[in-house]
Amino acid sequence: MNGDPLWLSQVVIAAFADIAFACTLGAGLLSVWLSKEKAVEAKSPAHAAWQKARRLSIGGAVVLAVADLVLVWLQAASMSGAPLFDAFSAVIAVVTGTHAGIGWAIAFGGSVLLNFAMVFATAKGSPRLGLFAVGAIVAAAGKASIGHAADAGAFSLAEGVQTVHLLATALWGGVVFASAWSVLSALGTSLARAFLIRTAGKMSTMSVIAVSLVVLTGVYNAWRGLGGSAEALEASAWGQALVVKAVLVATALLLGAMNRWSVLPRLQRTASTVDARTFTGVMRVEAVLIVAVFVAAAMLSHSVPGFASAG
Repeated sequence: MNGDPLWLSQVVIAAFADIAFACTLGAGLLSVWLSKEKAVEAKSPAHAAWQKARRLSIGGAVVLAVADLVLVWLQAASMSGAPLFDAFSAVIAVVTGTHAGIGWAIAFGGSVLLNFAMVFATAKGSPRLGLFAVGAIVAAAGKASIGHAADAGAFSLAEGVQTVHLLATALWGGVVFASAWSVLSALGTSLARAFLIRTAGKMSTMSVIAVSLVVLTGVYNAWRGLGGSAEALEASAWGQALVVKAVLVATALLLGAMNRWSVLPRLQRTASTVDARTFTGVMRVEAVLIVAVFVAAAMLSHSVPGFASAG
C-alpha cells in the first residue's frame, strides 16, 4: 500500500465498481421480488419501490461497465509506465497480451450482459434472469482472475472461491444498500407496509445465505493471503487492512443480526411505522459499513498479500 496517485485512483475506481456491481445485483433481485408482487402495475402501492429498484439496477450496470473501462485504462498506465493521458495507446496491448487484460475483458463482458439483462426486461418487469445470472457469474469470475487468486492458476480452487466470495458479497451488500437507501423508503406508507414486511423477510433470508458464503470464503482468502500464518496480520500493512475489513464486516453482521432477530419479528407482529423506520435505520448504518468494506477490499486487492510483504 502506498500514496501513489495512480494506485489510489485504482483503489477508488475498483471500490466504485464493486459498489456498482453490488447495486446491480441487489436492486435487480429486489425488482424480481417486487415484480412477483405485481408491483409493476401502476396502481400497486409498491410500484414506486419497483421503479426505484429497476432504475438502480440499470444505473449500477451502466456504472459498472464505465468503471471497468476506467480500470483498464489505469491498469495500462500502471503496466506501461506511461503518463496517464498517454496510456490509451497501451490499452489494446494490455487487453490482448496480458493475463490481467484478458481477465478485465471477461469482467467487462459480464457487465455488458448485465446491462442487456436489465434493459431487455421481461413483460413482468423483471430482468432476464438467465442472462442476469450468467452476467453476474462472468463479471465475478473475470475479476477473480485478475486478483490474488490468479496466483494459484487459471480455473484453480482459489479463483473459484474468490468468484463465490465476490458474488456473495455483492448480493449481501447490494440488497442492503439498495433497500436501505432507495427501495424501502418507497414502501414507507401504511398502504405499502405489507410489501415492506414481506420484502424484509426475503432480504433477511437471502442475507443469511449470502453472509454464510462471505464468511466461509473470506476465511479461506484470508488464510491464503496470510500464507497460513497469523504473524502477517501485524507484520504487514495488508494484514492490518485485513483486520480493519474483518472488524467492519463483523460490525455489519451484528447490525444485520439485530434486524433479523429483534426488529424484524417485532415489525411482523406490529406492522407499526416506528418499527418499520427502525428496521430501515439500522439497515442504513449497515449499508455505510458495507461501503467501507468494499473500500477495504479494493485496497487489499491492489496491495501485496500479507505473506509476501511480511516476508
